[in-house]
Amino acid sequence: MKVIVYGADGYIGWPMALHLASLGHEVLAVDNLARRSWDLEGGTEPLNEIASFDERVSVWNSLGQGKPITHRIYDICDYEAVASDIASFSPEAVVHFGEQRSAPFSMISREHAVRTQVNNIVGNLNILFAIHDINPEIHLVKLGSMGEYGTPNIDIEEGYLTITHNGRTDTLPYPKLPHSFYHLSKVADSYNIHFTSRVWGLRATDLNQGVVYGVSTPQTDIDPRLATRFDYDSVWGTALNRFTIQGSLGYPITVYGKGGQTRGYLDIRDTMACITLALENPPQAGEFRVFNQFTEQFSLNDLADTVAAVATKRGLDPRILHLENPRVEKEEHYYNAKHSALIDLGLAPHYLAETLIDSLFDFVTRYRDRIDSELLETPTVTWRDGANDVWRKHADLAIARENFQREGKGVIDRSL
Repeated sequence: MKVIVYGADGYIGWPMALHLASLGHEVLAVDNLARRSWDLEGGTEPLNEIASFDERVSVWNSLGQGKPITHRIYDICDYEAVASDIASFSPEAVVHFGEQRSAPFSMISREHAVRTQVNNIVGNLNILFAIHDINPEIHLVKLGSMGEYGTPNIDIEEGYLTITHNGRTDTLPYPKLPHSFYHLSKVADSYNIHFTSRVWGLRATDLNQGVVYGVSTPQTDIDPRLATRFDYDSVWGTALNRFTIQGSLGYPITVYGKGGQTRGYLDIRDTMACITLALENPPQAGEFRVFNQFTEQFSLNDLADTVAAVATKRGLDPRILHLENPRVEKEEHYYNAKHSALIDLGLAPHYLAETLIDSLFDFVTRYRDRIDSELLETPTVTWRDGANDVWRKHADLAIARENFQREGKGVIDRSL
């Protein structure tokens, strides 16, 4: 199969390109390298050192572990570039990861919200128009987000909800209650894909993904230069990554708010498997298919307790520190999301357990000399301000930290 992977230099996009190439698919990997420039802009960097996009592809192609990868560097907001590649490469499928993927980044300021929505919505529309204009048979596999749904007080179905109102029944897209300008952009993407499937007869799979953890896949483990990134700061990193670094160093494990916030999670290897299953089992023309892509549900307290237990086994004395939540979200809520479609297609999940946390501890220990402790401290983006540009570490983090402490927002109310 010929597949274009957009966002192929990213945390998930890079191992996905490798995974598909290892299966013998012909892969065109596309990225505009924006994620690397945002690190420079904000003073952040991954825990591990990652090779350049050019070097990554060169190393893979030299190893002979699968099909060689072709790569391009351009912005998918450039329609002519998108259309040119789709016409010349003639893919059977497009895997779309090429979006700004951080909720905190989208909440820094008006400019960051606009940048997020223009990048994500316009880029997605360009792909849809290029598929329509050049080959409507192409299967679009688009990375959505479980965050599109929010935390409703009813079960979350897979994309659609059958409702009865005033005696009449219909099946409609599941109502969305996104929590950030980033998640709002994903909702717009989903509706644009749904619309073009209905009107143009496109075939598409929207994968509403939970929080991904891990950095190890069979392909990224072949050579250190093939590694994907491990982010841990409050803008790009996940809570689990932050907890793991804090726990392994003996720092307080910082939970934002009460810790009851519950989400779906999955191993990065399962992301590879889910997308492969979607590609191997395409929808019909005109079908907009939605899969909820996660394997387990955890609250922040669950994750903090699991990390703390591993730290304790390693002879450390962890404590859990609760900070005022910089986000506007329900901190205690009902959460029961359905996720059976991918299991029905054959997904055999990897589950988060202390053994996996142990391996993350080992990974962090290997790179502990690269840890920037300032990036582990108080969050620098708050949802309520709407104009806070205090995420830039070198210029502003000290001010943010001082203000946070002066206002008494750091409160210890739980310890191990």
